[in-house]
Amino acid sequence: MRKLTFVVVDDAVFMRTLLKKMIEETEGYSVVGEGSNGYDAIDLAKLYQPDVMTLDITMPELDGIKAVKDIIRFSPETKIIMVSAMGQQSMVIEAIKLGAKDFVVKPFEKSRVVQAIRNVLVE
Repeated sequence: MRKLTFVVVDDAVFMRTLLKKMIEETEGYSVVGEGSNGYDAIDLAKLYQPDVMTLDITMPELDGIKAVKDIIRFSPETKIIMVSAMGQQSMVIEAIKLGAKDFVVKPFEKSRVVQAIRNVLVE
């Protein structure tokens, strides 16, 4: 069986590391790339065409919301899960309107991350 591929994009190294660990604890899931801003997310989407991308909303240079359209354009099969801080509800809604499939709120628990992944994979 083919491994499902993931790209994790967050400007905080700690958050990327935490998400990567949560994802890779699941059999058959592999993180193939990591980025720290929206430009990285677009480049990684082009390069890897991942099954799933976790994308932070607030990042330097290019935020997650502005990156969503280009990610989908270059990698239309990639399911995007937005990662937001508390109080970013309107931005999450905007990202979902643009094509993101689900979201998790920081600080998150592994069970919610796993559920969001399952939600986007069954679409």
